[in-house]
Amino acid sequence: MTRPMTGAFSLRARLLAATLATVVAVWLAATLASYVQARRELDELLDAHLATSAALLVAQASEELEEIELEHLPDLGDDHQRLALQVWHGGELGVHSANAPDTPLAPFRQGFANVRASGVGWRVYVTRSREGFWVQVGEPESARRDILHEALARQAWPMLLALPLLGLGLWIGVGRGLSPLQRIAQAVDARVPLDTAPLPSDDAPHEIRPLLERLNALFARTGESIERERRFIGDASHELRTPVAAIRAQAQVAQGARDEDERRRALAGVIAGCDRMSGLTEQLLTLSRLEAGVLDSAGGSVHLREIAEDVVAELATDVRRMQARIVLDVPGDLRIEGGAVLLRILLRNLIGNALRHGAEGVRVQVTAVRDGAATVLDIRDDGPGIPASRRADALERFQRLDAAQGGGAGLGLAIVNRIVQVLGGELTMGDGLDGRGLGVALRIPDYHGASR
Repeated sequence: MTRPMTGAFSLRARLLAATLATVVAVWLAATLASYVQARRELDELLDAHLATSAALLVAQASEELEEIELEHLPDLGDDHQRLALQVWHGGELGVHSANAPDTPLAPFRQGFANVRASGVGWRVYVTRSREGFWVQVGEPESARRDILHEALARQAWPMLLALPLLGLGLWIGVGRGLSPLQRIAQAVDARVPLDTAPLPSDDAPHEIRPLLERLNALFARTGESIERERRFIGDASHELRTPVAAIRAQAQVAQGARDEDERRRALAGVIAGCDRMSGLTEQLLTLSRLEAGVLDSAGGSVHLREIAEDVVAELATDVRRMQARIVLDVPGDLRIEGGAVLLRILLRNLIGNALRHGAEGVRVQVTAVRDGAATVLDIRDDGPGIPASRRADALERFQRLDAAQGGGAGLGLAIVNRIVQVLGGELTMGDGLDGRGLGVALRIPDYHGASR
C-alpha cells in the first residue's frame, strides 16, 4: 500500500488557486481604477447639471419669482428629489425647493463649493444674476456616492457570479492538461523492476518532454549499469571457481600425503591459493565499488610522493622477493587532486603488476611532472611488456595476456583504467624502460568530473 507523501501538494489546486488569485487581483485593480475614473467623470457630469440648473434659475429669476416652476427644473430622474434649490435676494430666502434648508447652502461666492449644512455634506454651485439674485443649487454628496456604488455593483455582480464558473472551467482544463503526467505515472507504475525501456514521448506536451528525456536517460544509465553488473557477476563467479578448485585440490593432496614433505608442499599450495583468492577478492571488491560510485575523487589534493612511498612500503615483501629496483622520481611538493584512496589503488595495481609479471631484478620507474593544469604520472618497467596489438584488450576485465606471467586475474589494468575515468583523465600505453616492458602514462587534470 502506497503511503501518502508528507508535504505533498496538488499541482491542479495550485494552478487553480494561482489563476483565480491573479484574476481577482487584476479585477480588483481594474475595479479600483474604474472607480477612480468613474468618480471623476460622474463629478464632472453632475457638476455640469448643477451649473445648468443654476443657469435656468438665473434666467427665470429675471421674471416674477412666483412664476418659477421648480418641478419643471431638470433632475437626475431618481424617484426622489436630489437637487436642493435656493434663490436669495437682499439677504432673504425667496423661492426654494422643499428639501432645501432655510439657511444658505454655501457662502455667497460664485463657483462650486463642498459644504456641510444641517449635518449633511453638499456639493453646491453658487451664481448671481444681473438683477442681484443669488442662486444656489446643491446636491447631497451621499446621492453621488449612491449613484457610483449602484453602477459599480451592477458591474461587480456578473464578475462575482463568473468566478465559480471560471474556477470550474480551469479545474477541468488543468485536469485534462495534466492527464499526460497521469499516463506517465501509470506507465512507470506498471513496469517490472528491471524494465529500463524508454518511456514514449511522442504525444507528450513540450513542457513534459524534458522530464521524459531525463527519465529515459536515467533508464538508459540504469540499464547499462545492470548489464555491467550481470557481466561482472558472471565473470567473477567464473574467476572464483579456479582458485577455489586449486585450494580444494591441494587440500586433498595434503590429506592423502604419504610423507611430511609432500604434505608441506600441498599445504604451501593451499596457502598460495588462499593468497591468490584474497588478492582476487580484493580486486573484485575494488572494481565493484568503483562501478557503484562508492569510491570517488573526493578528498582534495594530496602529496603524490607520500602516496607512492606508502605503496612501495606495502609491496616491500614482493620487492625483496623479486630483488626489484623501484625508482621514485616524484617531487616532494607535487600535489595532485584525486583523493588518497584512488591514487593508492592506482599505484599499487601498476607497480604490483610490474612486480608480478616481471623477472627477478625487474626495474620500475615512477615519474610525475606538472603539465599546465594537469599532472602527468608515468610508470615504466623492463618486464615482458604487452604487445601493441593487445594493449587495448589489456584494459578489459579478466583479460589474461600470453605475455603476462604470474597468474593474475586480469583486473589490474581494468581497475586502473576505471580510476582514470573517474578522475576525468587519460591513459595511454607504450614501451617501458630501454625499449622493453610496459609504460603507462596517466594525465590527470586538476579539476575533473567523475565519469559514471
